[in-house]
Amino acid sequence: MHKRTALSFGFLAVLVTMIASTLPLGAATGASASAAIGDWEGKIDARGSSLRVIVHISQAADGKLTGSLDSPDQDTTGIAIDVVSYQDPDLHFTIGSIGSSFDGKMIHDNSEVSGEWKQSGVSLPLVFRRRGK
Repeated sequence: MHKRTALSFGFLAVLVTMIASTLPLGAATGASASAAIGDWEGKIDARGSSLRVIVHISQAADGKLTGSLDSPDQDTTGIAIDVVSYQDPDLHFTIGSIGSSFDGKMIHDNSEVSGEWKQSGVSLPLVFRRRGK
């Protein structure tokens, strides 16, 4: 009888450990993704001119991040972002249709992402600031 109780307790302990170890990972993933969700505005400065860009990041029902880009100075809206990933503090997105990508780091209060815009072999600094809600 003691063997059966010991086995049951051992199984229960393993099960509880497995469940507990997945909770921090799930919580971190959810919290991380939510920090990137929203509207972000920045300015690309190149060759003496600047170009405003606005990125819209949202989260689909399945948890996947999605997004689009607007370029108000070029009267362009809704350029699809192919890939968006955020793992605190790193934000990455790729826009295949215009051959560009962005890699940046979120600051601690989630109000700004500083990084590099890459397009046509050129890398330029770009800071996105969260737009008003």
